[in-house]
Order: sequence, then structure tokens, then C-alpha cells
Amino acid sequence: MENREDLNSILPYLPLLIRSSSLYWPPRVVEALKAMSEGPTHSRVDSGEVLWQAISDMRRSLSLSARLLSPSAPQGYALLFDELIHGRDSKRWFDEIVPALARLLLQLPSLLEMHFQKADGVVSGVETGLRLLEPQQAGVVFLRQELIGALLACAFFCLFPVSNRGAKDLSVINFDNLFASLYESYSESHESKIRCIMNYFERVCSCMPTGTVSFERKILPAEYHNSSTTAPDADFWSKSDISLCAFKVHSSGLIEDQSDNALEVDFANKYLGGGSLNRGCVQEEIRFMINPELIAGMLFLPRMDDNEAIEIVGAERFSCYTGYASSFRFAGDYIDKKTRDSFKRRRTRIVAIDALCAPKMRHFKDVCLLREINKALCGFLIQRKSWQHQNKGDNDIQLATNDEDSGLLHTETSTSHGAALDYAETNRDKQASNFVKDVEGSDCMDHEDVGVATGNWGCGVFGGDPELKAMIQWLAASQARRPFISYYTFGAQALENLDQVTKWILSHDWTVGDLWNMMLEYSAQRLYKQTNLGFFSWLLPSLPTNNEAISPS
Repeated sequence: MENREDLNSILPYLPLLIRSSSLYWPPRVVEALKAMSEGPTHSRVDSGEVLWQAISDMRRSLSLSARLLSPSAPQGYALLFDELIHGRDSKRWFDEIVPALARLLLQLPSLLEMHFQKADGVVSGVETGLRLLEPQQAGVVFLRQELIGALLACAFFCLFPVSNRGAKDLSVINFDNLFASLYESYSESHESKIRCIMNYFERVCSCMPTGTVSFERKILPAEYHNSSTTAPDADFWSKSDISLCAFKVHSSGLIEDQSDNALEVDFANKYLGGGSLNRGCVQEEIRFMINPELIAGMLFLPRMDDNEAIEIVGAERFSCYTGYASSFRFAGDYIDKKTRDSFKRRRTRIVAIDALCAPKMRHFKDVCLLREINKALCGFLIQRKSWQHQNKGDNDIQLATNDEDSGLLHTETSTSHGAALDYAETNRDKQASNFVKDVEGSDCMDHEDVGVATGNWGCGVFGGDPELKAMIQWLAASQARRPFISYYTFGAQALENLDQVTKWILSHDWTVGDLWNMMLEYSAQRLYKQTNLGFFSWLLPSLPTNNEAISPS
């Protein structure tokens, strides 16, 4: 065990110790967990206030300072369990759920040991063990749902080390800020976030799911011929002769409720999960609350670079909800009926892509348009039959590797992320061509009939232009050879003509290059104040509503 590079990379971020090839809790932590596992008559943990005392004691036994946690966390735990939830529910939590979570934590060392013993056999030749997947380090991690439950129980008890996470650009993973925010600025929406987490724990403690979830860092490879850039350039997009895919507009409904088994877009922060474990309560945070297994990725996936995306397959949904942001409310239990693939993953594909934050007029600049379309392309590229081979010298599947001399990614025959790609030749005299190639390997769940389900990515508080963002995602999905894009407008007024515009474009048989070039022309006019129209009205002056674009400033 001590010689495993994957274990050694993640061990500093776990509260466990290792000795003689075995992982273990310190004896005093074992004593505390055993007492809690037998219920409040043994542990005396029967309130939120006493629960926090037990958490603090365990952290001290792990030589972890409670001072590094939020100072309002004790009041947050006490507020929830001692005041906000019904006394009957609170008693059930301390009689049943907390003991079950303690038992799960006692199993964490053995669950991790079992995970590493089996990690090398999940996909032949592919490293799938839990490890720190740093920026520009493509790879995939497979975790059993039971292990995820134990890791999230560890987060509930705030037992993860804190001091070393910032240096690696890792998100907060303990739940102290989640509970502290409840006390510092109470809102019903925030209480509902915690109730989603509580519902998850109640479910897994009563019946532990037996499936698997995969977490993949995807990297758009560098041009191999003469450049150190890490994505296609504007000329690549201008010359693309790929046909635009079908475009379905939904004026109502939600991405997570789509019925097409499409790739579902997480409007992500570059730090996976965004404000999920703090005050955030918009699209990404809501998704992490109703599918709490997504939170596990925050443990080992640092921030995303501009040429990266994170794809998570198999995360189960546990909660229903209503509303959005301040109106978000927990609405009860949800039974996920998605079927499982050959890896025992739920057939739910979620891809996290982060948009430029508050770009204002900058989003009309070529460099910003290029950044956004390449980010979306990285997320949408189809994973066919293999993940990156981590074994150096393996010639069966040659994927992008780090060159020790130059530090550049070389992709002449392959790609550096999970999608097996034939990186299109981007020489000036050649048009963009096939971006997808089959590679021999293990069976995977992505097929040609898997589209993209998305919506107003990078708009709202991020300041993006809804019309341009819709077109950018359409271009990326088409270039990635996705068969369709299902677009949920969430009632945005700026997109009331989206269906009409996309049908007009499709009727004229435009290619990816045609639409991209038209966007460049429009954006230049906006940037230099030659037009104030939105892209749709600029493109089709005969539209029923010919309004000026809403100023992004």
C-alpha cells in the first residue's frame, strides 16, 4: 500500500494514518466512533451542541485544529438539530443516523483498502484509483457508492485536514461552512440545502446503494505541429465544415429531468462544486445537493484550467426540489430509476464546465469567444471506448503525455483526456475534420445517440450574453459530433426567438465554420459599438421583436 502513487497523492488530504500497509484511525478516534455507533446512551451525543463537541474532540485526536474550521459551525449544528428540525426527527437522527454514520466511518479504512486493491482491475491498463487529479493531469477515478458515503460522512463530521488544501487549489470539503452559513445568515433555501444532504444520509444509512460513480478530468489537447496552445485556434473554427447538429428548444423543464439520456451540463465554477458547501444556491449548487455524491469529487479534483472539464458518470439523485436561488426548497425524497451500465454506474452523465465570470463587454472579444467554445468542446467531446492510459511506455493506446523536456502536450496520435479523439489536423491549408475516433478498449456508455442537455451557461451572475452562449454551445456540440442539443431556456426573455433562429440556420445548411464566422462579425460590431442589437435580431432583422441587446455592463 505504501508504494502506491495514487494512495500517496491523496493520503495528505485524508484523516487516516498508514502503517504496515494498513490504513487506520487513531485509537481515540476509534473509541469515539464506536461510542457514537452504539447510540446516545453510550456516546451522550444527543444534540447538535454535543455533536460539535464530539467533532472537536475527534479533530484534536487527529491533531487537526478546530480553529481552522468556521467559528460559527458549532452554532450552525446546534441551530439545525436543536431548533430547526422537529424534535422527533432530531431524536431519530441521534438514535439512528449518527450511529449509522459512525459505523460507516469505522469502515472507511477497510473500504479504502478494498478500493485500492481493486482499482487496477476496473479498466484494463487504466489507473482508476482515488488520487489527486491535478490540473493538466488527465485521468479517471472510480468510486463505489459505499465509499462515497463514507467520505461524505467524514465531511459531515468535519474530519478532513484543512490547512493543506488551499495550496493545491482544492475546494472546501468539510461541512463546517455549510452549517456556519445557516447560523450567520439564515434562509429557508439554505436550510433546504442541508435537508437534501440529510435526506441523502438517511437513505444510504437505511439501504446502502451498491453502484459506482466515475470522476474524470478531461483535457483538450495541444496542437502537435507547431504550437504550445492547449486548444483549437480561431482559424480551426472558421474552417470547420462540420454540419450543425439538431437543436431542441425547451421553454420549460429542467436539465436534470431530461429524458434523452443526454450529457447534462453543470454550469460550474472553476472550483468544482462552487458554493455548494457554503451560501451558493444556483444551478451547480442545487445539482450537488440533489445528487450529493458529486461532492466527493471536491475532495480530489482541484480547479479547472481553461482547457479542462470534469465529467461525472453515475451520481444518483436522492432529492426533489422546487424553486431556484432564494426560492429553492427541499421537496422530499426522489427515487432514481436510471438504469446502470456495465460499470454499475447510473446512466446519468454530468459535465462541469466553467464559463468566464462577469466578462461584460469582454465576451465579444475573439479571445473570450475562443476560450468559451473550447471549454464547451472539451466538455462535450464524446468518450467512446477508453480512458487515458497512465502507464508510460504502453504503446497499445498512445494518449497525450507530458514531455519532460518541453512540458508540452503531444497529441499526434491521440488525446490527453478520457474521450478517445483523433485531434483534427489544424494546418492552415486543411479544413477542420473528424474530431472523434474509436479506440480499442473497455466498453463505455457513451454512444453516437447521446446528445447534450444544457441551458443558459455562463449567463446570470456570470454576465454572459444568452444568445451568444447558446450559439457557442451549439457549435461545440456539433464539432464534438453530438447528434443534438436540448436547450432549456428557463423562460429567459432574451431567448424567446431561439427556436425560430436555430430552425432558420438549419434550413440554410450552415456549417460550424459558417456560424462561427457570423458570430465573429457580429461580436466585432458590438465591440466597436457599430450595433446595439442582440445577435438574433442582427442576424434576422425580420424577427417579430427587434429589441436592442441588453447592456452587459
